[in-house]
Amino acid sequence: MQLDIENDDITTVLKKLQSREAILHKLESISRLGSWEIDLNTQESTWSDMSYEIYGIPKSTPANLELFFSILLPEYKKDAQTRLQNAIQSGEAISFQCQVLHSTGKCIDVLISAQVVYDEDLRPFKLLGTTQDISEQVATKTQAQELSQVMQHSSNEIYIISVETLKYLYVNQGACDALGYNESELLKMHVKDINPKLTNKEILKIRSFLEHQDYILKRTLHKRQDSSTYYVQSYLHKITYHNAPAYVLFDTDVSEIIQLELQYKKQAKVLEYIHDSVISTDKNGLITNWNKGSTTLFEYSEEAIVGKSIAEIYDKNNKYTVEELFIILNTQGNLDIEAYMLKQNSPRIICNLSLSVSRDENDNVDGYIGYIQDITAQKKTEELLKQQTELLQKQAHYDILTGLPNRALFKDRLSQAIISSKRNHAKFALFFIDLDQFKQINDSLGHHIGDEVLIQAAKRLNSVIREEDTLARLGGDEFTIILKDLQSMQSTSIVAKKIVDIMKEPIQIRTHNLYVTASIGISIYPEDATSDDNLIKFADVAMYKAKDAGRNNFQFYSADMTSQAFERVVLESSLRLAIKEEQFLVHYQPQYDTKTDKIIGMEALVRWNHPTIGLIPPLNFIPLAEETGLIIEIDKLVMSIAMKQFSLWYKQGFNPGVLSLNLAMKQLNEENFLTILLDTMKIIAFKTEWLELEVTEGQVMKNPESSIIKLNQIHDLGIEIAIDDFGTGYSSLSYLKKLPLDKIKIDRAFVKDIPEDEDDMAITKAIIALGKSLNLKLIAEGVETQEQKNFLMQNGCELIQGYLYSPPLPAEEIQKVL
Repeated sequence: MQLDIENDDITTVLKKLQSREAILHKLESISRLGSWEIDLNTQESTWSDMSYEIYGIPKSTPANLELFFSILLPEYKKDAQTRLQNAIQSGEAISFQCQVLHSTGKCIDVLISAQVVYDEDLRPFKLLGTTQDISEQVATKTQAQELSQVMQHSSNEIYIISVETLKYLYVNQGACDALGYNESELLKMHVKDINPKLTNKEILKIRSFLEHQDYILKRTLHKRQDSSTYYVQSYLHKITYHNAPAYVLFDTDVSEIIQLELQYKKQAKVLEYIHDSVISTDKNGLITNWNKGSTTLFEYSEEAIVGKSIAEIYDKNNKYTVEELFIILNTQGNLDIEAYMLKQNSPRIICNLSLSVSRDENDNVDGYIGYIQDITAQKKTEELLKQQTELLQKQAHYDILTGLPNRALFKDRLSQAIISSKRNHAKFALFFIDLDQFKQINDSLGHHIGDEVLIQAAKRLNSVIREEDTLARLGGDEFTIILKDLQSMQSTSIVAKKIVDIMKEPIQIRTHNLYVTASIGISIYPEDATSDDNLIKFADVAMYKAKDAGRNNFQFYSADMTSQAFERVVLESSLRLAIKEEQFLVHYQPQYDTKTDKIIGMEALVRWNHPTIGLIPPLNFIPLAEETGLIIEIDKLVMSIAMKQFSLWYKQGFNPGVLSLNLAMKQLNEENFLTILLDTMKIIAFKTEWLELEVTEGQVMKNPESSIIKLNQIHDLGIEIAIDDFGTGYSSLSYLKKLPLDKIKIDRAFVKDIPEDEDDMAITKAIIALGKSLNLKLIAEGVETQEQKNFLMQNGCELIQGYLYSPPLPAEEIQKVL
C-alpha cells in the first residue's frame, strides 16, 4: 500500500504507515532480523522487538549502545567500536560478525550491519542498523569445514567424479599421497588415467548397475605416478555435487590383503601336495580333509577315508586313546607326541604327530588338525646315531693319534684337580713337556715317522705315571701331566727325572734309531698359582727355561721366569714395530787381502737403532728374531739397504769389493725368495758378481738335501756362497762336498785364542787344509792381533776380517776408508 502525499489525508496516511510497520515487524519475525537506530545528537537508541528477542533481553530494558557493548564478548569490543566509528565518519555501510552473550548464558553469533543517515545540512544525525542471529549458519559452516578436513586428511582415498565426463572434481590428500600426484594434477585427469584395467565396457557396466542401485563395491587396480600399481577396495556411491550428478568413491589400499589371500591359496595348495600327511577332523573325530601326503603315507584314497573315524588309522595300543587326545587338545590347544599309526596294507609305523585344535568364530571347538610324519626309519637309525655320538664324544675329548686326553679334556681334568685339591687342602704338580729335536725328525723323515715317534713317546710317558694321574697331548710335540696328591717336591723331581731318563733312550722306528729328549717345565698348585690358566702359563715358562738351559732337563717355575718371559714378549713386540718403522741400520766390516792390505769386500751387519735405548747389538735380538721368524723381514731390509749403498759406491767410482750378506735358511726356504732377490737387484742395478751370501753350517745341516738344491739355484746365477761359522757344527763331509761353496769362513771361536791355544791352532790348520783340498777360498773372522794374522798367513789363509783392520762401521765412515 503506497502513500499518496497529494491526495491522502492524515488519517489515511497514518493507517498506511501502521500497516507498513506491521508488515516490517512481520518480516523481522520471519527473517529473524532485528533493527535499531541511534540518534547521534542525543545518543538515544531504539531497538525493534526482534532485536530484544535475539539478545534475550526484556523489551522494557532501555536500549542504548552501552547495553550492546555489555553483552558483546570482550574479544570483539575493540573491533566493533572501531567499525561503528568508521561508519559514522565515512558514511559507508558496514557489516561485521561477532559473538554476544545471550541472557541464557549461551554465546550466539550475530551479523551487525549499519549505515549513517544525514540531515538536509549533510550532517550525520542517525545511525541505522540491523542485527541478525547467524548461529545456525556459523555452526553449519563449521561442521562443513570439519567434515571437509576429515575427508581431506583421511588415510583412505576419496574422489568425486563427474558422471558426465568421468573427470575428477575433488580429490583428498590421501589420494594424492597414494598416487604421487598433487591435487591440481589429479583434477585434470580422467578416471581411466589411474585405473589401467578400467575399460569402456566396464564403465558401461558400472553405469548400468548404478541406475538401479545407490552404490557398488568392487576391487580395482590403481596406477601411481611412478607406474607402480596397487589394489584398492572401491566403494562408489551416487551423489549430487555442485548441482550436478556425480560419483563419490572411497578407496582403501588392499594390496596386503590380496597378498595374504594369495599366500593362503598357495599354502592350501602346498598342504594338498606336501609329502607329509595333513589330516583334519570334525569335533567327533570324523575325517574331513585328507591330502595327497596322507594317501601316500597310509595308502587310503581320499574317497575311501573321508567321513570315517580317525581311529581307523590310530593304533589302540598307544599311550593315549583318541578320546584322551581330544580331551588334552581341548584343554591345552596343541600337542606333540610319537605314536603308532596303521597303514592300510602294511605293518604299523612310528609317526611324529603335531596336533592342534580348530575353533569357530565363537571360540568353540569345531575340529582337530594333525600334521603327521613317518619316523620309522629315523627310529631305526637312532641307536646307530647314539653309538656314533659316543664315538664322536670320545674323539672330541681324546687325541686320535695317541689315545691320550686332548686339550679340552685336559682343561676339564685340570679344573677338577683344582676343585678337589682346594677342598682337600692338597697339592698337585703340572708338567709341561716339549720333545726336543722332534721338528727336525718331522721335517727330514716325514710326518709318518713323526707320528710313530709321538706314539712311542706317549707310551713311555704313560709308563712313568700312576693310574690316578692324567697324561694329555695338547698338540704337536707338547704333552702335559697332572700329578695328583703331591706329597713332596722330591717326589715331583723323581718323576721328572724318570721322564728325562726314559725319553733320552733311542726310539727305533723301522730302520731309524732316533734320539728325542724332553724339556720339562713344572708348576705347583697352590704355591705357584690357583687358576688353570696361570698354572699352564707358568709351567710353559719353566719349560722354556729348561730349553734355554740346554734341553733334556726339567725346571720348576719361579717368579723370575715370568719376568723374563714378559721381557721376551715386550722385546718381540718392539722388534715387530722396529721392522714396521725400519729402525735398523747397516754397519760394514771390511775384509782384507793380507798380501796387499787392500779391501776385497765387506760383511753387512745389522744394528737396531732403538728410538729410546739407542743402538742394540745383534746378540740381543737376532736369536729371538730367528726363533719367531722375524729374521726373514730383517734380512730383507738389510739386503735392500746394503745393496743400495754398494750400488751407490760403485756409481761414485769407489771399489767396495763383494757385499757379504748373512742368509737365514728360513728366508732361503721361502718360495718367492729368488724372485724377491732378483727383483731387488734389478731395481737397484746391483750386479750378481758383487754379491756373496753367507749361510751357517748348523742351519745347512738341518736339511742338507733341500739346502743343496736351493743353494745351487743361487750359485747358478753367479752369486758366491760362503759357509759361515765353519767348524762349530756337525758337518758331514759327504754333504759338504755336494754344496756349491765358494768360500769357507773360519769361526772367531777358533781364532780368538791363537797362538795360546794349541787345539784351536790345530783345528784352524785342519780347516785351512780342508778348504784348500776342496779348492775353496778361505777367510778368517775375528782377527784382532798381529800374531793371529801372522799365523793365518803362514798356514795359507790370506783373507781376514776383524778389529785388527777395522770394526764394523757406518757407511759414511767406510767411505772415508775407501
